[in-house]
Amino acid sequence: MKVKGLGWLGIRASEFEETVRLFRDTMGLEVVREERDVTGFQFPDGTGMEVWRPEDTFHSFFPSGPVVGFLVDDVDDARARMEAAGTEFLGPIQRSVTASWNHFRGPNGNVYEIISHP
Repeated sequence: MKVKGLGWLGIRASEFEETVRLFRDTMGLEVVREERDVTGFQFPDGTGMEVWRPEDTFHSFFPSGPVVGFLVDDVDDARARMEAAGTEFLGPIQRSVTASWNHFRGPNGNVYEIISHP
């Protein structure tokens, strides 16, 4: 397994509207998803980022700090190797048309993710 870079970033923000304005209006990131409790952005290199309200229940297992997604070639292979090394994964691999990802807990208790794009 080899990590190729950052593939995703998630941020829980109690100042949701202000945080969205910072990334959208000030920094000029492209908005690719808008819902009541989450706004998704995309960097020019294709890296995704989401900002959530504190009350967002879908991401309730994330701590308050940023959640980083490590870009890998193959999530299935990376998960198998990481599990063999004792890494705790949170649920099954999730898949969409554009990505596969899986969250895991690091030794420090933080939640991270591995992500790949077909």
